[in-house]
Amino acid sequence: MKLADLDNPVRASWLADQSFRLDPGPYISDSYAARMFLKRMPRTDPLGEVTEGIFNAGRFKRHWTTDPEHGVPFLSSADIFQSDLSSLAMITKKSFRANANLALEPGWTLITCSGMNAGRVTYARLDMDGYACSQHVLRAVPDLEKIPAGYLYAFLASPFGISMIKGGIYGTSVKHIEASHIKDLPVPRIDANVEQRIDSLIREAMVLRAQFQTGIVGATDDLLKSAGLAELIDLNWDSQPRDLGFKVTDINSSTLRASNYSPRVFRILEMFRSIPCRSLDDICKNGSLGRSNRFKRIDAKPEHGVRMVGQREVFWQRPEGKWSALSARDYAMAKIESDTILTALIGMPGEVNLICRSAFITGNWMDKFVYSENFMQISSGDDDFPTAYLFAFMRSEVAFRIVRSMCHGTGQQVINRHLLRTLPVPECTSEDRERIAETVRLAYRWRDEADMKEDQALALLNQAVREAAR
Repeated sequence: MKLADLDNPVRASWLADQSFRLDPGPYISDSYAARMFLKRMPRTDPLGEVTEGIFNAGRFKRHWTTDPEHGVPFLSSADIFQSDLSSLAMITKKSFRANANLALEPGWTLITCSGMNAGRVTYARLDMDGYACSQHVLRAVPDLEKIPAGYLYAFLASPFGISMIKGGIYGTSVKHIEASHIKDLPVPRIDANVEQRIDSLIREAMVLRAQFQTGIVGATDDLLKSAGLAELIDLNWDSQPRDLGFKVTDINSSTLRASNYSPRVFRILEMFRSIPCRSLDDICKNGSLGRSNRFKRIDAKPEHGVRMVGQREVFWQRPEGKWSALSARDYAMAKIESDTILTALIGMPGEVNLICRSAFITGNWMDKFVYSENFMQISSGDDDFPTAYLFAFMRSEVAFRIVRSMCHGTGQQVINRHLLRTLPVPECTSEDRERIAETVRLAYRWRDEADMKEDQALALLNQAVREAAR
């Protein structure tokens, strides 16, 4: 529960500033403390004056398509935080052209304005250029003649900006923020050289994230081409005949579930039989192929805990997760080895749901986080089959569809581990495997460097603001 600071009670002037709103959001202590702190700055500009506009797309008819020739990738209020943008849903070009406010441009600051996660902030990356974006996301378009785009984002994403944005949230079951509630938010102005340095760091991070996206997509495409399966690169699952009215003659004791015998998947597996493959079980024999450990967790403050990342957050650009206090034993159970694939294990098998999607944990993400038990941990036990190469395959659409067909259950479904062990993985040549693995490793080094540059920008902003407010 959030309580107002009794040393700073709500005053009549605050009510007037907020058009006499009586919900508590605008008056919580973090928001008030940030505003009071920024009053000590030599200069602040209202957010509305340093932007060309703050708006969302408004309501519109969404007509969906699965054909890239007739569609535009669509970002929901959750998708804008995704690290990998390869598996987005698409709206038709006709729907896209009907609303000029749908398209994003790199450098805009994006603020979720509806739902339980209202008030979260990110930016439109280079690889989001021209993508459609939900009406549940506010776009803050910087006026580049007045403020650098990267500096504006860094401030709004800082603790100062986040607390004031969230102070404008209203609603009970479904939270909301309106542009009118944040247009007067004070943006501190500091030394122009420092603002430009912060902007440069954010722009460098944007470039690195675009390189990361290109790298992992390129690694997967390279693998399928090298394996002789280039036709599966642009697999359009929904264009294939549906799994209706089929019969199965080779049923065994592993499963009796009809969807585990999907004809669409079996046609793909038939293609795999024409090339050299090894089973996932064989590759991981001396590595790992099993569910993550369960451990006891107790909510804690950041200074007393470790950040635990779940199925949803592991696919985000910057995971947030919950802070949990872990015993030494539980911490050892929760930690994972570097270069490990985490495949979402549990969930509903909808098209936009994450079950069976895979993430690669390496570099900084191994040291900064622990991960929940709702994953399959996969790592190679064969030095000639790097886990990074295995990830390039596991993240592909074709591997996702095969693994998705291996689920069992009714509502919440779970991957059948006995079937997963039989997953065929293309061998390629030793040279191919090492080249593809190094492409993945390089992409993740770029991602870590992007994280580092964003952290540097936020630290520089925090230091500059605090020094100016003395």
